[in-house]
Parts: sequence; structure tokens; C-alpha cells
Amino acid sequence: MAETETPPGIDIRPLDTVEEVHRASRVLADVWGGDTGGMPPNLLRALAHSGNYAVGLYDGDRMVGASVAFFSAPAARSMHSHITGVLPDLQSRGLGRVLKQHQREWALARDVGHITWTFDPLVARNAHFNLRTLGTRVTEYLVNHYGPMDDGINRGDETDRIMVSWALAAPPVPTPGAEQVVASVAVPHDIETLRRETPVDAAVWRARVRDDILARLAEGLVIGGFDDERGYLFVRPA
Repeated sequence: MAETETPPGIDIRPLDTVEEVHRASRVLADVWGGDTGGMPPNLLRALAHSGNYAVGLYDGDRMVGASVAFFSAPAARSMHSHITGVLPDLQSRGLGRVLKQHQREWALARDVGHITWTFDPLVARNAHFNLRTLGTRVTEYLVNHYGPMDDGINRGDETDRIMVSWALAAPPVPTPGAEQVVASVAVPHDIETLRRETPVDAAVWRARVRDDILARLAEGLVIGGFDDERGYLFVRPA
């Protein structure tokens, strides 16, 4: 990942106090449409106090985002990034990449080699960021991974997720060339709008993408990258 310059006025700080933890919990609730249980302050406090990654993203004195990751097996070499969010009015300004760069540097300083996380396969901008910008590697497709969720983003939908692994010291995984791509699975360009305006269509997309991805995986193919027009790109395993 190329070095990302932090914009002027933006700062990332550890969540060291109870007040900061509560602010971060409220910020993440705002990002996820009012889900106050998504990252409750007591759990966030426990994760931060026990040495895990828990930071707030500040624009001046205002906390505008947060990110939380915890050590996973093997604890000395891997972390799982559970949640990262930036308030809607500051999204699309590259701050997600700034947070990921900070998380990477924090992890490398503690001899962590890989960070994993999940994302909704229907959200094209997240697929683009994770697979094209960061160059992560897809490791699993998880059907309804979290079960029902009651936040403003996921309410009424099943929680399929793609798991990725980010090798921190390795070059980004390149998007496969046309000669390598065996199949592709398209996703909607803006699933968030579909969920708000035509939830039935959004549910159709969920089932279609799930079935198509699982079918390609059953054929022995793997997700090798993402293209904004074609969607997920499938290749034969190396």
C-alpha cells in the first residue's frame, strides 16, 4: 500500500479515556444508522484497555470516525479488524484509507503480519477499496455471517460477508488481467439506494450474487479481484 498523506487537521488518537470510548461508540452508531449496540462502550473499553487497536479519527476536536481491531490466532501474527467507520459528511475524502494506513503501521510495529476483516459483497465501493485499492486477498464467502442485525444499514437483509486477508509486508494483490479471468459476478453500483427505495430488488440482488459466487467457488475458481463494471473477477487458483 502506498503511503497515504493525512489531510491537514485530521488526526488519529487512541481511545484512552471513558469519554473517548463513549464518543467513538456514538460515532459508529451514527455511521451505521443508529445501531447503539454495534460497538457498545463497555466492550470497546475492554478491547482498548487490553491492548487491542482502538482509535478515534478527529477533524480538529471533533471525532468523525473510529476503528477497532483485535488480535486473533495466532495472536502474535494476526489481527481482525472488526469495525471501521467515518461519518457520512466526511466520506469519499480518503479518510478510510488514512485509517487503514494507520492500522497497518500500528500492526507492523507489533510484529503483526496479516489483518483480516469482512465486508458486504453487495457494496461495490467497499469491494473496490478492499480488492483494488488495498490489494487484499479473498479467503471466504460467509453466508448470513452475523445473522439478523438491527442497524439502519443491515435491517431486513441477510448478512452475507466476504472475508479478506491483508498481507501487510507483501505487495498488493494485482487485479487479474483479461487473460486470467474465467468468470465474473456483477453487483449493483449502489445497493444502499436500492435498499432504501426498492428493498425487494435489493433482496433479489442478495440471492443472485450469493448463488452466483457460491456456484463459481464450487467449480474450484477463486475471487481474484474486482472490476467496477464486471464485478467480482474469478480466476483459477495458482
